[in-house]
Amino acid sequence: MRLITGALTMILATLALAGPISAATNANTLTGTVGPGFTITMNKKTVKAGTYTITIHDQASIHDFHLTGSGVDKKTSVTGTGTTKWTVKLKKGTYHFVCDPHRTIMHGVLKVS
Repeated sequence: MRLITGALTMILATLALAGPISAATNANTLTGTVGPGFTITMNKKTVKAGTYTITIHDQASIHDFHLTGSGVDKKTSVTGTGTTKWTVKLKKGTYHFVCDPHRTIMHGVLKVS
């Protein structure tokens, strides 16, 4: 019985430590999507300054996802599709994301505070 109790205590302690680490990691992630129609989105409109992992889902071979702002200029290819990950340092300010071929109708803003 003591062995089972000890094992359960270790498992609970491990889960308790993993919780805050996972939450911190998820807080610094963003997801952008372009296509399949004429849509371009980012899952958040406002974030705090810091280093982020951005996952881009490019779902159309006629679009790209282009993110620009203070020290950032990243984009997917127009003819390519698939998932791309970027690690970027976002500073306080305004960042813009567009589909370059359709920039007049496919664009958005990410604010960093």
